[in-house]
Amino acid sequence: MSTVTSQLSISLDGYVAGPEQSLQDPLGRGGEQLHEWAYNLESWRAHHGLSGGEPGVDADVVEEMTRDVGAYVMGRRMFGGGDGPWDETWRGWWGEEPPFRTPVFVLTHQPREPLPMAGGTTFRFVTDGVHSALEQAREAAGDRKVAVAGGASTVRQYLAAGLLDTLQLHIVPVVLGGGERLLTGLDDLRLEQAAVVAGPTVTHVTYRVLR
Repeated sequence: MSTVTSQLSISLDGYVAGPEQSLQDPLGRGGEQLHEWAYNLESWRAHHGLSGGEPGVDADVVEEMTRDVGAYVMGRRMFGGGDGPWDETWRGWWGEEPPFRTPVFVLTHQPREPLPMAGGTTFRFVTDGVHSALEQAREAAGDRKVAVAGGASTVRQYLAAGLLDTLQLHIVPVVLGGGERLLTGLDDLRLEQAAVVAGPTVTHVTYRVLR
C-alpha cells in the first residue's frame, strides 16, 4: 500500500498562512514569506518547468519530497476559486500546465466534472470526504506515494483520522503573529522525529505519525 505523506512550510509560531487570507492574497498577510526559501532552488524550478536555480541541501529536500508521488489530495481552498457553486472558468492557481503531473483529488462539497490539464495533471473533485479521496488517490498512485498537499484544514483532517504516515515541516524563521495554525485541535496527535535537515535558511523536520 502506498505511503501517505504531507509537507508544509510553517512559521516559528506555528502558522502555515498569515492573517486576512483572501482570493487576492490566499496565503494571508506575510504568508508568502513561508515559501520564499524554495523559489530559487534548482529542483523547485525544474518541478515547475523552469530552468536554472541553486543546488544544495534545500534543493535536495525538495527533490526528495516530490520524487515518486503518484497522486495528490488537496482541499478546495488550496485549489482556489472561492466558496459555493463552482465558477468553472477557475482552473487553479498554476496555469494550464500545473506542476503535479499526476491525478489530484480535490476535496469539495460542490460537484464538478474532472478537469484535465496539460502535462498530465487531472483534477478530480471528491464530494464524499477524506477517506474516499484517499482511497481514490491510492488506487491512482499504485505503489507510489500519495501526497496530501494542503491546506492546513485538509492536513488536520488527515492527521485527526490517523491517515498520514509522515509529516514534514519546513520551519521558517519568521513570526507571523496570527493566521491559520496547523495543529489546532489535535490534542491526541503523537509524532516521532525521523529526520532533521538544516538548510541555510530553513530547517526540515520529518515526523512519523504514530497510530
